[in-house]
Amino acid sequence: MILTHISQTLVELGLQVQYAGKVSYAVLVAFIIAISIIANIITKKIILRVATWYIRNNRFTWDNVMLDRKVFQRLSHLVPAVIIYIFINMFPESFQEPLNRGVKIYVIFIAVITLHAFLDAINDIYNTFQIAKTRPIKSYIQVSKIFITVIGFVLMIAGIMGKSPSILLGGIGALSAVLMLVFKDSILGLVGGVQLSTNDMVRVGDWIEMPRYGADGDVIDISLNTVKVQNFDRTITTIPTYALVSDSFKNWRGMQEAGGRRMMRAINIDIASIKFCDSEMLDTYKKIFHLTEYIECRQKEIDEYNKEFGADPSIPVNGRRMTNIGVFRRYIANYLKNHPKIHNEMIQIVRQLAPAENGLPLQIYVFINDTNWGNYEEVQADIFDHILAVAPCFKLRIFQNPTGYDFQTGFTK
Repeated sequence: MILTHISQTLVELGLQVQYAGKVSYAVLVAFIIAISIIANIITKKIILRVATWYIRNNRFTWDNVMLDRKVFQRLSHLVPAVIIYIFINMFPESFQEPLNRGVKIYVIFIAVITLHAFLDAINDIYNTFQIAKTRPIKSYIQVSKIFITVIGFVLMIAGIMGKSPSILLGGIGALSAVLMLVFKDSILGLVGGVQLSTNDMVRVGDWIEMPRYGADGDVIDISLNTVKVQNFDRTITTIPTYALVSDSFKNWRGMQEAGGRRMMRAINIDIASIKFCDSEMLDTYKKIFHLTEYIECRQKEIDEYNKEFGADPSIPVNGRRMTNIGVFRRYIANYLKNHPKIHNEMIQIVRQLAPAENGLPLQIYVFINDTNWGNYEEVQADIFDHILAVAPCFKLRIFQNPTGYDFQTGFTK
């Protein structure tokens, strides 16, 4: 036995017999500590470095993620525990049981933190696949971590008390109501996360709008308990995961995937400026690129109709006539149809809404083929710049409430 050999050696060196036994234990402990330190240094400085070089230079990528998440580094902490476990039998029986418990608790702790790192690595590897955008697993990873932590905690407590883990697990069953209260948010978050993933309600990168929580921006993270939204003012809004299931929110993903963003805006026409088109006006409109064919075909149709029914053209209300608002509406429709930024495969409507105290609303309802917010606003502004500028060419006035300038000029312009 090593202890006996150490004790005899100490006696031979001149140490008194009554002290040789105690000193031999101290020497053995120092020896075990030295061996553990040396083994730990060899593991980290040599074995891990060789493994790191091999991992960095092979064709696989998953092992690089394991290395980055320090899975192998955490496993290396088991080496001292293994060495101590080997030498436990060399101690008296009264010391063996406490040492054995201590080693088991240490091994359980290392196993728990290693499994946490391993699950993080799995999540990172999974996120490299396209399916991760539609089916994230981060919430499941977090639930697994909680489960592993609870099991590890139970095993460590059982090891300290020297009791069977089944006894503690039975006690946990009696505390289930308390656990439900403590982990309420996690349980609700898990249920919400499952529903979000199963129904594909929200993904990382989606633009969502949830006024109740002041959220209007891109989803940057979906976890067990929270969903983080980066608003367009660069602030971060945190929303409970289950709130996305229990409350309503708007997801703009459909717009982004369709490739067209709706533009629905109206301009108000002064009703007093609406009138029938005379021949001079029609001759002018024929020269407009977007109206030439329309004016010719429409005029021919109207002339045939009036001739058939014998309408007297000297009276404007007889028969059919074109109006400046109708020609203007057709111009806008043709202009938008030929605009390079308008999505021609989606609905395009230029319509009149009900007249009101602010004039006749002329609404443009189309889709812009660039869903980027900045580009969308630029295209929308260009379109309405043009529409507002050409309205006077059709003898139409855009309605606006009188300003100080109107009173100064006496409404002459």
